[in-house]
Amino acid sequence: MEFTKVVLYTAEDGRARFREEAVPLTEGKPQARLSALMPSGGLQLRMSPVGFRSDFHCTENPQWLFVLSGQMEIGLQDGGKRVFGPGDHFFSADTLAPGVAFDATLHGHNSRQVGDVPLVTAFVRA
Repeated sequence: MEFTKVVLYTAEDGRARFREEAVPLTEGKPQARLSALMPSGGLQLRMSPVGFRSDFHCTENPQWLFVLSGQMEIGLQDGGKRVFGPGDHFFSADTLAPGVAFDATLHGHNSRQVGDVPLVTAFVRA
C-alpha cells in the first residue's frame, strides 16, 4: 500500500514541473496504514480571498501544501496547469539552485484561487 506524493520541482532546464512519487505505507495497522514519520519545520495556515492570484515565483523553503477548502490552480511556465481542491496536496520544492538569479520568464510557478469559495491552505515546512 502506498500514498501518492505530487511533487512540484525544478527540472534541469530550470523550469517547474510536476511528478508523482510513491510513499510506502509500511507502519501502523492493516486498518490504518501509515508512512514513516517525516520531519517538519512548522505549520502555517493561509486564507486567500476570491480573486487571489500570484505572479511567477519559486518556493523559498520546500513544503507540503494541503488544500483545506476552495480550489487552487498552479500554472507552469510551459502553460501547464493543475487544479487542487479540498483534500488535495502537493510537495512544493521548485527552489532556485544556489547562486541562480530568479528569471520570471523561466523559473517557478504561479497560483490563483479558482471559483467562488475562498482558498484555505495549510503549509507544512519540510
